[in-house]
Amino acid sequence: MRHTLPLTPQFYVTAPQPCPYLEGRLERKLFTALQGENAKDLNDSLSAQGFRRSQNVLYRPSCADCASCLSARIDVSAFRPSRSQRRVMNRNENVERRATSPWATEDQYDLFRRYLDSRHADGGMADMDVFEFAAMIEETPIRSRVMEYTDKTTRELLGVCLTDVLGDGVSMVYSFYTPDRPRDGLGNYVILDHIEIARDAGLPYVYLGYWVPGSQKMGYKAKFSGLEVYIGGKWQKMQDPEQFEPEQHPLSNDPIAEQVANIALPDMARARR
Repeated sequence: MRHTLPLTPQFYVTAPQPCPYLEGRLERKLFTALQGENAKDLNDSLSAQGFRRSQNVLYRPSCADCASCLSARIDVSAFRPSRSQRRVMNRNENVERRATSPWATEDQYDLFRRYLDSRHADGGMADMDVFEFAAMIEETPIRSRVMEYTDKTTRELLGVCLTDVLGDGVSMVYSFYTPDRPRDGLGNYVILDHIEIARDAGLPYVYLGYWVPGSQKMGYKAKFSGLEVYIGGKWQKMQDPEQFEPEQHPLSNDPIAEQVANIALPDMARARR
């Protein structure tokens, strides 16, 4: 009789690079490959521990002297729209959502380029070509969907979100939208719509990526009620965003070996049965 041993994910650390959120800081990521028949279980488990997916990689910030990046999610049952968020929903009443398979199109890429050129011209994705864009959308080993948002009247593509379906929620992997309607709050609208998607599916959370106190470009996430952040190995309810300060200290993070030892992995043998 031949026995097959479960494969344990191997974790690695990236070289330090300039931080895209806090000026003058360096970022470093802890990451592992997402592949094989147990990809879904690994993604579910690590997403609940602050990891994010990029194509076939799961990663989490692991900076040497900074712990400011906090994984954020919305507790759907605790969310109550603010007055300004209700206005956003009203302004976008003529927007229609369509869920598709993770397949990149020319229209999506054209919108993506316009979005980057307007909002993130000097960001890490600024030089992404059409083939890299297609890889971002299509290279997914788990259940993913592309949410397209169009104008019901003109059929213009207004926004796109690559969305993963997790065991306990939906994860907004990456979203972009037209820069031509700044008053409509399309970025916030896509989040509000994902709250409805999760609610309709009976899923408790919407995973938003990282919130960074002190980073203006991340400030919008703290405006959603029901927000939780992952701190010290557990999810905590966001009370007052002003109480959070960018945590930058040589002892902010545990050593890499200790971080890896504290990661809870799914039972790969049970997942195969």
